[in-house]
Amino acid sequence: MSSNEKVRVDKYLWSIRVFKTRSQASDACDGGKVKMNGNSVKAAKPVSIGDKFEIRTEGRKWVIEVTGLLANRQAYSEAIKYYIDNTPEEDKLAPAFVASVFQTGKRQSKIGRPTKKDRRNIEGFMEGDEEE
Repeated sequence: MSSNEKVRVDKYLWSIRVFKTRSQASDACDGGKVKMNGNSVKAAKPVSIGDKFEIRTEGRKWVIEVTGLLANRQAYSEAIKYYIDNTPEEDKLAPAFVASVFQTGKRQSKIGRPTKKDRRNIEGFMEGDEEE
């Protein structure tokens, strides 16, 4: 891409794979989750080489510096050549810790609702009391 071409913030963040869709990138800009050089930025603002971004996504926080302009989405291995990731290590590792805290959909053993076997045992125990 030549140096005089302009790339929108939302298109750039989508193309370097920070966001899965361009509309997510645009919504993040409108919601104040993207800051360029310390200031909130609108989705249509042009990106320049050397700009620094602070981005808060659902998964993690990003601190990146633009090293090249990319208008079209490319493979991750190519996309990482267009920015420098300056994100602190604790922000990179945060998603790994968060995932284990939230509900995974499986019930922990002996916590919560009784299993079918537990209910049969309870019902058998209760019926046993009535007979006596």
